[in-house]
Amino acid sequence: MERETTYDLCIIGGAGHVGLPLGVAFANCGVKVVLLDINRGALEKIRSGKFPFKEHGGDEALRSALAKGTLFATDAPEVIRDSRFVSIIIGTPVDEYLSPDFGGITRLIDRYLDHFRDGQIVILRSTVFPGTTEKLQTHFLKKGKKVKLAFCPERIMQGHAIEESRTLTQIVSAFDETTLNEVVELFSKISLEEVVRAKPIEAELAKLFTNAWRYIRFAVANQFYMIAQGHGLDYHNIHRAMKKNYPRNRDLPSPGFAAGPCLFKDTMQLAAFANNNFWIGHAAMLVNEGLAKHVIDELKKEHSHELKEKTVGILGMAFKAEVDDPRASLSYKLRKIAQMECKNVLCTDEHIEDPEFVPLEVALAKSDILILATPHQRYLEINPKDHPDKKFVDVWNLLREA
Repeated sequence: MERETTYDLCIIGGAGHVGLPLGVAFANCGVKVVLLDINRGALEKIRSGKFPFKEHGGDEALRSALAKGTLFATDAPEVIRDSRFVSIIIGTPVDEYLSPDFGGITRLIDRYLDHFRDGQIVILRSTVFPGTTEKLQTHFLKKGKKVKLAFCPERIMQGHAIEESRTLTQIVSAFDETTLNEVVELFSKISLEEVVRAKPIEAELAKLFTNAWRYIRFAVANQFYMIAQGHGLDYHNIHRAMKKNYPRNRDLPSPGFAAGPCLFKDTMQLAAFANNNFWIGHAAMLVNEGLAKHVIDELKKEHSHELKEKTVGILGMAFKAEVDDPRASLSYKLRKIAQMECKNVLCTDEHIEDPEFVPLEVALAKSDILILATPHQRYLEINPKDHPDKKFVDVWNLLREA
């Protein structure tokens, strides 16, 4: 660690939804950051001062970091050797059997192995299966690299990552006190809150427990919604009655499509860690993943054989409101089911560019049934009363609230 370095921090996967906001946050706090990524198109946008995806205040913060001369972007892995800290941020999926897939991280480490050097601190930021940090520490040592591993999980809300990198408490873990203190010092530069110290496996579980808890809460809301609908009742009125001036129900979310690249995947990772004895997690998966089919099944009950002659419009294809990210969005599952049951399916989204999508106005004009799948703010402008010949399905209750 005494070796003079060009950069304070190298972020591998630095052009992604987690890496870029983190790098910008550090760079604006005076940390010299280099973003390493193989996505050259995204790197070009970053160098020009533009985020390659939606991030609140992203372009302004990025241009500020570039102007300070503390942020750099490259696809040349040699910058790893020239950095004091190296943060690895890549996807950590589950496979087709819903089991953790370690291959991506180990392949990345082996690909760049010659560029790591003894004395560096490698920080895992991606959500990982419990024990992964220790496994990778051993992997480096077996490969002859004396680096120190730390695990500091990201916990940001997509689209607000820069802001939350500053305002949320950072969880920091390492295997020895010296490494831990150095990583605490690094993250203290961006965190306005106290940094929490933990053992690596504790930090790994803290992240999985957090995402599984959110996923389970959404499943409870969705199960309540399906029970009420099954009896022909208005769940949103029940929901309002439950929460109105009743603080003990304030944490009950509204129903909706619970999706994205984290919640489902991390709940399944936790289930695997629990030797598939995480029954409540599996039940949550069945409820949340089953909501799309439930919507179509309810339409089949209402329209009987006529559904085969109907055109369905799906409003919103992103996995959550006001983002341009389609990863693991249940809107695509909804589309597949609707394509099997309906005459035609039209898709639209305010933030995703796709040649197969149609403008909102076309979806409204040509669809017999409209399903609000992603609650983008633009859809607040829709008044179902202006379209008396259309059937609207709004799990989120966005239109009535408007």
